[in-house]
Order: sequence, then C-alpha cells, then structure tokens
Amino acid sequence: MPDRAQQPVDRQLPTDEARDLISLARDIAQREIAPRAAEEEDVGIFPREVFTLLSRSGLLGLPYDSEYGGGDLPYEVYLQVLEELAAARLTVGLGVSVHSLSCHALANYGTKQQQVEHLPAMLGGGLLGAYCLSEPASGSDAASLRTKAVRDGEDWVIDGTKAWITHGGIADFYTVMARTGADGARGISAFLVPGDAAGLSGAVPEKKMGMKGSPTAQVHFDGVRVPDERRIGEEGQGFAIALSALDSGRLGIAACAIGLAQAALDEAVAYSSGRQQFGRPISDFQGLRFMLADMATQIEAGRALYLAAARLRDAGRPFAKQAAMAKLHCTDTAMKATIDAVQILGGYGYTADFPVERYMREAKVLQIVEGTNQIQRMVIARHLAGPEAHRTG
Repeated sequence: MPDRAQQPVDRQLPTDEARDLISLARDIAQREIAPRAAEEEDVGIFPREVFTLLSRSGLLGLPYDSEYGGGDLPYEVYLQVLEELAAARLTVGLGVSVHSLSCHALANYGTKQQQVEHLPAMLGGGLLGAYCLSEPASGSDAASLRTKAVRDGEDWVIDGTKAWITHGGIADFYTVMARTGADGARGISAFLVPGDAAGLSGAVPEKKMGMKGSPTAQVHFDGVRVPDERRIGEEGQGFAIALSALDSGRLGIAACAIGLAQAALDEAVAYSSGRQQFGRPISDFQGLRFMLADMATQIEAGRALYLAAARLRDAGRPFAKQAAMAKLHCTDTAMKATIDAVQILGGYGYTADFPVERYMREAKVLQIVEGTNQIQRMVIARHLAGPEAHRTG
C-alpha cells in the first residue's frame, strides 16, 4: 500500500513561540513516540523515558508559571501540544494531561512556600504525577469518597483506596482527595503525597481493552503519614479544588480525543487513496468520500470547541459549561471517527497490521474518564436549566 504523507494540522497560533513549540512537539512525536507506539502498546510498555524527554524539553509544565519551571503559555497553546502528542500515541498525550491535572491543585491553591518547595520538580524536574479522586465505590459520585485523613499532631494519617488512577503505582507524587470531616463535599481536603511514602502502594494494573501502555491501578494508603504542610488549601476545600482541576482536565481530554480522531482520519485518507478496487482508488467512491468529509467536519468542530473554551479560561472567564461541551463532543467524535476509520479500511481495519483498531479501542475510554459523557450532559444541563429538583419522602 503506497504511503501518503500526513498533512500537519493548519493551526491558528498566537505567537511565533507557540509555532516553534508545536514544531518541537511534532518532531518529538514523529521521532520518539509514533515509531514505537504500536509495539509498546501491544505488550503494555509505559514509555517513561518519553516523559523524561518531554520534561527536559519543557513540555510537561506548559500552562504553569515560569517562576516555578512552567512555560507561561496560554491553555489554547498547551492543548494543541497535547493534541499533537495524543495523535502520535494516546498513552503519552493523556499522560501529559493527567500530569498537568495533578499539578493544578498546588499551582492554584498552594501557599507560596509550598509552590517554591515542590513545583519546580513537578513542572520541569522529571517527576510524574497522578490525580487521586475516584474510589472503588465512588466514581461519578465523587463527593461520597471514603478515604480518610486523620489529624495526628502536626501530621495527617491517610487510610483508604483510590481506583482508576492513571500512573498508579509508578507516579512520583499523588494529589489526593481525602475525607477530613463530615460526609459530603465539604468534608474533603487535598494533600500532596510523595510516591515513595511509607504505606503507599500500587495494585496490579487493570487489564484494559486499550491504552495498555498506560498503567491504570488502584492505589492503597495504609497509614500513610504526611505533614500538615503538604495539605493543599484549607481543610474542607478539597472537593472544590478537585472540581476546579477537572474543568481544566476535561479540556485536556478533549484535545487528546481530537488528536486521536485526527490520527484515525489521516490513516483512513491514506489508505483509501492507495487502495484500488474496481480499477480506481476507493476514495473515488462517493459513499466513502462522504464518510471522510463527515469525519473531518466533526474533528474541526471539536477543535474549535475546545479552543473556544480554552480562550475563555485564558481570559479568566467562566468556562465550565464549555469544557463539559468540549469533552462531550470531542470524545464522541473520537469514538465515531475511529469506528468509521475501521470501516473504511474494511478487513484490514480489524487487524493489528494497521493502527485504527487500536485507535478504536483507545477512543472508548475517553468517553468515560474525568467525568463520563452522561455526567457532562448533567453539567451542561445545570448551566442551562439550574440544579435538578430533588424529591424527598
């Protein structure tokens, strides 16, 4: 099958620095990430050395303050870097998004002393983070979490289990939401827990249908002792911190989804342009051409949607509704685009000789993580019509 050169996405970027950054991300993606993606995903290898390279290249802390090792870049640029990385390998793009999510609490709610002490290593020192909110019995209903942190002098002692943790068991630090007070959202506090803390352990990673190279595991806290200076924000503020992080994190997922969808579209265009049937390329047939046109249109719409939300964020305006819309639309688009790419490749699309079957398996998780798409619809509806009326008795 003849190769068709991938056409880079034509991006609208605010500065020459941003254009150079996208070029750097593309170069790393093409040289260091994409060539090994299929083989490493097949056997479940996590590319830690890639994250080390990204850290050295300044790509792990892009939206954060340069005073602490970040890139001082707007979210609209950071998300487009994520998209480029995810197009090469979702394990990497999603991993960068999760790392950024795990830095959010300290960067936005930590004290000056905490930020000076911890952020440089987190943003540019080669460390890798994880975000711990979900538990075995509390996923969408995150406010019902049961992991407890009990005050003991100047320390907190954490006991419980977190579930579905990306980088669980291999992260260098964990941003952990734990119950320090009464039931409900107001009894939760946030902590920065080092990955080598005594009593912290990762379970065997989950066996997943996709993203096998990205470890997802339960994380156990068995009497993990952390000093009070590692508590982030006020006692009882943890759930608000968690939700604030998720608003931004949903944009990261949206960008990763569009990267994956774009990769599927590129593969479908390349294959259909080279595959001959009935004496001509199958891309000549109208039914298939319309599929490609629909894929491209939905991808462009998704990209515009996540960038519009990012620009609201960059301007300091409310963006939670738009973030939920972007996460919903972009991840649904990724699922549909990857399914269509498999269909366009026909029998070959169902084999591991081509990447679209992997893309389809990977796309599904994006409709689930950081708030299922059903939760996104609830968030959007609340912005439109107000909170649901709760019946009693």
